[in-house]
Amino acid sequence: MDQTPRKIADSFVETEIDDEVVVLRLADGDIFSLVGTSLEVWKSIDGQKSTADIAAELSKLHDATADTVADDVAGFIAELKDAGFVDWA
Repeated sequence: MDQTPRKIADSFVETEIDDEVVVLRLADGDIFSLVGTSLEVWKSIDGQKSTADIAAELSKLHDATADTVADDVAGFIAELKDAGFVDWA
């Protein structure tokens, strides 16, 4: 099922360093480093775009079909949800 992720802003703080975003989970102080494609997905999560929209954007950036990247995008967003950084809009 295609859903629209949104960031839960009060659950983390983030800072960008060069080509990386470091995200600190406020609940326990765990740190997550986002680079490359994971960073592209993170930056695409705006509460307006669905997982399919994000996959379509990435497919254009990486010259791949949306179907090719859709499972990876959905899987990564599920990891972000499990970490408490996103929920469904």
